[in-house]
Amino acid sequence: MLAKSRVEPMEPGERTTPEEGADAPHWLVDAMLGRLARYLRFLGHDTEYARGLEDDEIGLRALREGRALLTRDRELATRTPGAFLLRTVRISEQLAEVRRAFPGFSYQVAFDRCPECNASLVRWGGTPEQGEALGIPPRTLADGRPIFECRACSRRFWDGSHTERIRALVADSLGGATP
Repeated sequence: MLAKSRVEPMEPGERTTPEEGADAPHWLVDAMLGRLARYLRFLGHDTEYARGLEDDEIGLRALREGRALLTRDRELATRTPGAFLLRTVRISEQLAEVRRAFPGFSYQVAFDRCPECNASLVRWGGTPEQGEALGIPPRTLADGRPIFECRACSRRFWDGSHTERIRALVADSLGGATP
């Protein structure tokens, strides 16, 4: 169990240990940051979402899996090595905070991880008839846009108007460059 006895004050944006030299981000995002988890997955970051877990379980999971914890819970951040305490509520500001704290990672929209379950996406190889039966818009099928499938949860994804909004929000939060 994580120590609960003494909690040292921690400033928002402060992390308990640096992520120097890390190859790729491996995040654990607590229940307060579900939308951030989805956006980090849009950026191709391996991001697990700790929904429904007690603080001690979250901290232990982060340590056991070698993940940096992203949280808005000051006490949890203080007790968890590698944690990063976010201070903002808006998703665009949260993305900017993470980027400032961890600048060496890619912040380009990648759409190679499932935004729902975090598994890797693969190119879907179904027929137009199968796509229509699955609810994929006929225009998307006709345009030949790539369609991706999550092998873990079987959801399908494609580039559409929603992805333009995601790219715009990410660009806005990261200083205006369209990812």
